[in-house]
Formats: sequence, C-alpha cells, structure tokens
Amino acid sequence: MNYSSFTSEHLAHEHSVTNILDELYKQNEFMESVGTMVDLGCQKEALDLQWWANAEYNDDTRAPLGIKCIGVNEIDKLIVKHQGISFQRQNLQNFKENKRKFDVLWCYDVLQFITNPYEALANWWHVANQDAMLIVAVPQTTNVKFGKLAYNMHMNQKHHYTMPFLIYMLAVCGWDCKDGFFKKAVNDPWLYAIVYRSEHKPMDPAKTDLYRLAEETNLLPESAVKSITKFGILKQEDLALTWIDKSLMLMDMQ
Repeated sequence: MNYSSFTSEHLAHEHSVTNILDELYKQNEFMESVGTMVDLGCQKEALDLQWWANAEYNDDTRAPLGIKCIGVNEIDKLIVKHQGISFQRQNLQNFKENKRKFDVLWCYDVLQFITNPYEALANWWHVANQDAMLIVAVPQTTNVKFGKLAYNMHMNQKHHYTMPFLIYMLAVCGWDCKDGFFKKAVNDPWLYAIVYRSEHKPMDPAKTDLYRLAEETNLLPESAVKSITKFGILKQEDLALTWIDKSLMLMDMQ
C-alpha cells in the first residue's frame, strides 16, 4: 500500500514532526524506554522510520538511543539503508505474527486506507509489548470550512473518522483510551491518538456496543463514560481529552 494524504513523503514527514514527533522527543523518560518500534505503512523513503532510528539522548552526550526499527508495508522495498532499520513486506491488516514485539507502533496517515481497521487494530495488539504505545494520526473528513460543513473523501480512502468513532474503535480492539492522549485542534482536520496496549483482549465489535465498553472495561476516557451513561450515546461535545503536553482539549469547541 502506497497511499498518502500528502503530495510527497517530505511533506508527510514534516507534518508528523510538527504535530507529534517534536513533542514526543521532549518526553525523555519515554524515549529512553523505547527499544523497538514498527512503522505500519511506511513509505519508500522511510523518513519517519529514520527519525526513530536516529533518535538521540536529549542531553549533552547526544548518544544514540539505538532504537531498532522495522517498516511494514506491501511496497517492494525501501530506498534507504540504515543499520537500525529493517523492512518486512506484508499486508498491514494481517500483520499479527512476528518474531519481535514492539514498544511503539506508529500508524501515521494510514488507518483510513485500510479496508478492515477493526481487524488491523486487533492484530496489532498481538505484536505489541505489554504497555506498548500505539500512535495514530488520521484525517477527520467531516469538517467546517468558511462556516459550512465540508465533506471530503481522499483517493483510495475506505473509512471516515471522527473522534468518538476513533475512540470506540481503539477501545474495542483492546487499546487503553482512558489513560491515552488525544488531540484535535480547531481548524485542523487531523485527529491524533496515543494509546496503550491494555490487558483486555480485542473484542468483537459486532457484539460490543458503547454500553458494554463503558460498563465492563476501563478503556474509555471518563468524559466518554459520563456521556454514554447520561445520554445513551457518545457525544463529541462531551469529550474532554488530554494531550501529551498536558493541555486539555474540549471537543465542544470543535
């Protein structure tokens, strides 16, 4: 799969650096804890993979962190050679069995192109280490532009996303959204999620509704549980979510 919302890999990488990678690099304890990462849907130049492979200690030594990185996609090969980077040609949706498990699963501008994202997210749970981090960035395709609703669909896009739907999808596939981080800036059509592998195995979405998630798991943000309990639906305007810089995002402002 070689799909992207951007016209070049360099623009895509600049977007990931500005919106997530620069902020993650400030989290010294986290960065030093990462031993392995996988780029789910990496592109040929593997610029995001190179960022992780080249990451250094954020101190005076600037010594390399030595993160072992692997790119997974159905493209023929990468056009970059790096000692810390390997490549596995495989369908992302079916990526479930691997000799190595990962501390970080990086899924940037990919999820909207996958035919069955429930299957993919459930499979990725199996290749994640305990408490591993899944990082997702996906465009919201229903937005407000110049005071009017704008509905867009990119080429080869398979699904549309909103923040409530993204939270449900992640939680039902075993990813901890209660202690996760989320961002959706005003006038920015992108949704960002940083969530952790929970002890809950992926559930069947056909048999798992919002009530069951709220009552039987501890995977939803508290504001989501309150909305579901009070109204019987998950209202975007009720969501109060935290980002990694500790800022609070109120979705009623979107």
